[in-house]
Amino acid sequence: MSHDKNTSSIRRFLFEGLDIRGAVVHLGDSWQQMQVDRNYQPTVAQLLGETAAVTALIAGQLKQPGRLTLQLRGNGPIQLLVMDCNEQLQMRGMARSNPVVLPAPVQQLLGADQGGQLLMSLDMPDARQPYQSFVPMVGDSIAEIFEHYLEQSEQQPSRLFATASREAAVCLFLQKMPQADQHDADGWQRITQLAATVKPAELLELDAETLLSRLFHEEIEARGIRIYDAQTVVYHCPEDWEKVRDMVRSLGRQDAESIVAEHGEILIRDDICNREYRFSADDVAALFDEYAGWAIH
Repeated sequence: MSHDKNTSSIRRFLFEGLDIRGAVVHLGDSWQQMQVDRNYQPTVAQLLGETAAVTALIAGQLKQPGRLTLQLRGNGPIQLLVMDCNEQLQMRGMARSNPVVLPAPVQQLLGADQGGQLLMSLDMPDARQPYQSFVPMVGDSIAEIFEHYLEQSEQQPSRLFATASREAAVCLFLQKMPQADQHDADGWQRITQLAATVKPAELLELDAETLLSRLFHEEIEARGIRIYDAQTVVYHCPEDWEKVRDMVRSLGRQDAESIVAEHGEILIRDDICNREYRFSADDVAALFDEYAGWAIH
C-alpha cells in the first residue's frame, strides 16, 4: 500500500518478543512547506530533509514541554542545517549553503574535518538556560551521524536509515532495549540485518505497516509486533510581530530613527521562517509614541 504522501507522522513500534523498539517517521506536507520559496539544491534539500525526519523522531520522545534544536555547523559548502521542534511536534528549519553545492561525502559537505559539529539544544520553560551538548560529526551520512549521537545519549545500540526527496523526508529507527539479549541472543542482529536491506524508494513510498511487514515479515509472524497510533507532525512558523516590535524598541528611538534615515526602513529578516518584517518611518514613530504612552508619567 502506498502512502498518502502529504501526511506527516511518527509511528512507533515494538517487537514484543524481542525487546526491540523503533519508529517510522514520514514527513510529507510539513517538509514540503519548509521548502517553499527556498530554492534549495537537491543535495542541500536531501540533507535538510533527513535532518528534519530525525529531529521529529527525537522531539517525539520529549516527555514534557520543551523545544529541541539540532544544528549541524561547519565550514564546508553547507554551512548550516538547523531544525527545531517542540513536544507538540510543531517544527521548522532551514539550510544555509554556497550558491552551488555538488554531491559529495557528507563530512566534506558539512566541513566536519574543519571543526564542524552537531549542537543539540533543549529549551525547557522552567529551566534558566537551555541544556546544550556538542557532538562530533561521526559517520558518512546524516543517519550515521545521528545514530552515533543516539547511541551516546541513550546508551543503547541504535540503527537509523533516512532519506528525503522533494515530496517526503523519512527515517526508520531501531533501538535495542536492555532485556533484548535475554529474550533472544541473535534478535538484534537479525532485525538490523533485515532493516539494512531497505531501499530509499521503500522508505519514501510505503506506509509504516506495509514497510514493516515487508522488511520483517517472518519475525512479525513468529513473535508479533505492536504498532502504536500515529503522532502528527506539523510545520509551524507563525508571524510574531510582538517579538519583532520588542526588538525594534530595544534599539531605542534615536538608533531606530537613524537606521530609517540611512536605509529608508528597518528590515528584520527571520531566516528560519523565511519571512521579512519591515518598519517605515511612520511605523517607527507610531511604535515609540505608543511606547511613550505606556510610560508612567
